Amino acid sequence: MRAFRPVAILGSKRIPFVRSFAQYSKIPLGDLLNPVIRGIVETYGLRGVRLGDVALGAVIQRTSDFSLAREAVLESGLHPHTPAYNVQRACGTSLEAAGQIALKIAAGRMDSGIAGGADSNSDVPLLLSREAGWKLVAFSKARSLGERLQILAQVRPSDFAVKVPGVIEPRTGLSMGEHTELMVKEWKIPRADQDALTLRSHQNAAKAYRDGFMDELLLEHRGLKRDTLLREDTSLEKLAKLQPVFDPSGAGTLTAGNSSALTDGAAAVLLGSEEFAQKQGLKPWAYLADLETAAVDFVGGEGLLMAPTYAVARLLARNGLKLQDFDNYEIHEAFAGQVLCTLRAWESESYCRERLGLDQALGAIDPLKINPFGSSVALGHPFAATGARILGTAAKNLRDKGVGRTLISLCTAGGMGVAAIVEAKASFAKTER
Repeated sequence: MRAFRPVAILGSKRIPFVRSFAQYSKIPLGDLLNPVIRGIVETYGLRGVRLGDVALGAVIQRTSDFSLAREAVLESGLHPHTPAYNVQRACGTSLEAAGQIALKIAAGRMDSGIAGGADSNSDVPLLLSREAGWKLVAFSKARSLGERLQILAQVRPSDFAVKVPGVIEPRTGLSMGEHTELMVKEWKIPRADQDALTLRSHQNAAKAYRDGFMDELLLEHRGLKRDTLLREDTSLEKLAKLQPVFDPSGAGTLTAGNSSALTDGAAAVLLGSEEFAQKQGLKPWAYLADLETAAVDFVGGEGLLMAPTYAVARLLARNGLKLQDFDNYEIHEAFAGQVLCTLRAWESESYCRERLGLDQALGAIDPLKINPFGSSVALGHPFAATGARILGTAAKNLRDKGVGRTLISLCTAGGMGVAAIVEAKASFAKTER
């Protein structure tokens, strides 16, 4: 019977996040992810080391990327006996990957692992219709000229209309932005509040760069040393001039400014037991204490991006904590309005009672403690990389302070959410299973 043990976050790396169809345009997904894994190997002295497992993922990928994680390992300098596998939970992919690696370490199955993700909207696989695909297959299998001519006679120009994959919910046909417009209308979130949160995210990210906080986390890639979406000179006046993009009726409030942009990038974290850290001469940055996932019935009327409210409530209950028992809150900014809906829900007595099954509202949190280093509307959101970026940011902040606790909250497509607790010190007791 093994005892569960603390899981340390030992380091994190990412490449600069870039607006899609710009500096990383036409670059294969592996060329974004592989440098990050190599960067972790070189930075933390892991060349030739066999790790327990590596979990990496992407939301948008080609069929040729079926072995994305394993190829990244083989390119990294890790011992080739290091196994790897692909993970996908939409925008929560790399945080989910970290949770899976952490559970294996905590249970004593292994001592170390890497979790991360990458996404590129600039090299998406273009799709033909299913009909065109089957006709091409049949043509390739035809044995005679007559058979080929017969198949070609069935071909129509519409068969070859190219389809570009989009982030659309299959069950509703609505984009994430359109769903969020419904949420902000339900929760009555003003446009001005969304723009104010956006401005604060840019200001916090700019300050993090000026203070040198980002330096240790970032790897230079293709001549870039910082995220390209950050706008240090933005203002409420500039944000107010932008037109709504998901609801042009005049009632829309989501703009290109207060929404996360299509972004390319990659990020990863190194996790390990305290024994592994000591053996490798590494000092833990922080500890991944617990993680929770949740989902909502968005087809049945719940807000698409409201699942983190459930995940956080369960996480708090399991750990005997209140929402206010944290020094910082890293809340993924898919949209500024989505963050504000989540905060409003936690403060709502009726929502917490009727939806979350609680006796009372979780309550309000200090807005100055939210995303102190900026988040997705300022830095960008390569879907599968965001969780690792946030986890690395939280861990580094706790290492720098030496004390504290951070709550992480991520919404994802499909009406799901992932939440996690990160602590500067390993405070939970070992339990037998």
